[in-house]
Amino acid sequence: MAITTSYSKHGKGRACVITRRACFSSSHRYWLPEKSPEENFALFGKCSLSPGHGHNYELIVSMGGELDSDGMVLNLSDVKHSIKDKVTGQLDFRFLNDVWPEFDMSNDKGILPTTEAIISVIWNRLKNDLPLTSLRLYENPNLWADYYGKPMEALLTVQTHFAAAHRLAKEEISFDENKKIYGKCARVNGHGHNYILDVTVRGKIDQRTGMICDLPSLQTIIDDLVVEQLDHTFLNKDIAFFKTCVPTCENIALYISDILSSPIKNIGANLHKVRLQESPNNAAEIYVEQNIPNSLQINLENSLVTQT
Repeated sequence: MAITTSYSKHGKGRACVITRRACFSSSHRYWLPEKSPEENFALFGKCSLSPGHGHNYELIVSMGGELDSDGMVLNLSDVKHSIKDKVTGQLDFRFLNDVWPEFDMSNDKGILPTTEAIISVIWNRLKNDLPLTSLRLYENPNLWADYYGKPMEALLTVQTHFAAAHRLAKEEISFDENKKIYGKCARVNGHGHNYILDVTVRGKIDQRTGMICDLPSLQTIIDDLVVEQLDHTFLNKDIAFFKTCVPTCENIALYISDILSSPIKNIGANLHKVRLQESPNNAAEIYVEQNIPNSLQINLENSLVTQT
C-alpha cells in the first residue's frame, strides 16, 4: 500500500495545536487605593489584608500552526525560553502588584492582578512571540481562568464536589424493563458517587478590579444552591425535581445549570458551562451559551444538502 504524500513528509503543512506548561509562585493583594480599608475589605475580604497572599500558579499555553519538515509546529526549546523570558522569569517569587505596570494601582488605568487579569496581560505579552490559541491559568486546583484573545473577556471556573446517591429507573415501567435500559444502576437500593462539579462563567474583566464577577458571591451561590442542597442526599427521594426525573449524570448537570443561570446573571456574569464528573470514566458537560453539533448531526445535515 502506498503511503500518502502528507504522511511521507511527516505531516508537513498539517495543522496541530501544541501546549506548554509553565509554573511560577507569586503573591498579590487586592487593594484599591481610592477605597477605604473598610470598603476594600467589603469588596475583597481577606484578600485585601496586608501584605497579601500567594499562590503556586500553573500556566498552560496553547499554540496552533502547521507542522514543518521536522514534524514540529514550533521548537519547544524556543517556546520554553520565550515563556520564561516574557512571563515566568519576571513573575516567579515576586509580588505581582509591583512587577508589571499594568498592575500599578497608583495609575488610574491600573488593574488588580486577579487570575483573570493576569492571564489577559500574559496573552498581550506573548501574542507577538507565539501563535497563541488559548491560555489557561490555575490559581489553585479548584480555580482557574481561560483566555482566548477577546479584549477584556475571560472564562473563570470554580471546582467543587458533593456526594450523593441515586437510582436510575422510571417508575412507570417494570424492574426488568429498567434493568434493560440502566443495567446495574436500576437496582432497587441505588448506589452513590463522589461528584466533581466545574462551574464556568464568562464575562468582561472589570478594568479596575480585574474580576469577571465577585468570586465570594459566585462561590456562595454554588455552595448554597448546589452543594448544600445535593450533598449527602438520595437524589430520587430527597430532591423534589428527581422524584419525576431520572437522575442520570446528564439530568443532574442540566438541573444544576438551570438553577445557577439566573443567580450568576444577577452578579454580572454568564453561566458558560457546567461539567459534572460522576466517576473517573463518566462525565456530562452542559454548554449553556452554545449548541454543540455532533458528528452524526453534521453528517446528516451534509447528506440533506447533497440530496437537495
